[in-house]
Amino acid sequence: MKLSTTTRAAAVSASLAAVLATAACGASNEDSSSSGSGSSASGSSAAQLSGDLVGAGSSAQQAAMQAWAAGFNTAQPGVTFSYDPVGSGGGREQFLAGGTDFAGSDSALTDDELAQAKERCGDSGPFELPNYISAIAVVYNLDGVDDLNLSPATLAGIFGGTITTWNDPAIAADNPDATLPSTAITPVHRGDKSGTTKNFTDYLDQAAGDVWTAGAVEEWPTAGGEAANGTSGMVDAVGAGAGAIGYADESQAGDLGIAKIKVGDEFVAPSPEAAAAVVANSDKVEGRSEYDLAVAVNRTTTSTDEYPIVLVSYHIGCVQYDDQAKADAVKAFESYVISSDGQQAAADNAGSSPITDDARSSAQTVIDAITASAG
Repeated sequence: MKLSTTTRAAAVSASLAAVLATAACGASNEDSSSSGSGSSASGSSAAQLSGDLVGAGSSAQQAAMQAWAAGFNTAQPGVTFSYDPVGSGGGREQFLAGGTDFAGSDSALTDDELAQAKERCGDSGPFELPNYISAIAVVYNLDGVDDLNLSPATLAGIFGGTITTWNDPAIAADNPDATLPSTAITPVHRGDKSGTTKNFTDYLDQAAGDVWTAGAVEEWPTAGGEAANGTSGMVDAVGAGAGAIGYADESQAGDLGIAKIKVGDEFVAPSPEAAAAVVANSDKVEGRSEYDLAVAVNRTTTSTDEYPIVLVSYHIGCVQYDDQAKADAVKAFESYVISSDGQQAAADNAGSSPITDDARSSAQTVIDAITASAG
């Protein structure tokens, strides 16, 4: 198995070892599974596949992708799988150019990209499956402040550059019981084209649009602060800078402080449950094809059971591929990813939120439609 991702911490390695053991056990009982149930790592109880399956994209999906690769290649050792966590923008660009078989992306395709995808994939167009859900944590590094509350307007002011010290009155108002230092704030943003940035700025745009005026964008739109590439780069930059604050997949926040965000009348911490809840109560993007399950996340929820700064990360591929072996490999891989086993493996290894049974059923309908061109 080829997996072109960097090695995470020892805890992840231990978790991945457990995933491998579980996947091996599942593979030994594979003949009791069916593709319709989504419980088989191969998506088929008998067929053994071969060839290459190449993906690239979201670095937030990196830990989950390690678990998915382990489970899939245990059941399908004849398929050489690789995934390059170059970032969502880079992954989509490579896929649209025909350089990969699928992309991992923390944001759905834009209208312009949908047109490009139809050129890449043919008349059947692309599929978009929301396979990975995770809270985006607002991470910070501030000695002496173990608990931090931030309202939407305050967060927008920090990243917009109008709030520049930690004892600013706006932050103090959100944290009346905290002793806040006069330390300068260093806001850290992604320097690469990033779906995490798109989700984070979409939250700022929806929840604090009167303060954040730069819209929902993948490339950081304002001057100032510090730039870092990839999820690991963001976490490293915040960890290295006293007074730094950034945004990253909650599962990879490590030992950094994690702020609570004001939702309704309370401050809510990120969690898999709260992330899943806001997605489950959001609508599908209008005007998309039956194979496109992109979600329009409701960032202005007032339910304290929901956490609105959430990343919905997609697998993007073609409904129709040029050859049957490729179509079979994609179908098998995606069937494992959405299965209860695959989603639990990602949750164990990455701290993500498993998709609901309804979402799994919708995704399986799309996966079943993947085929090869007659020519």
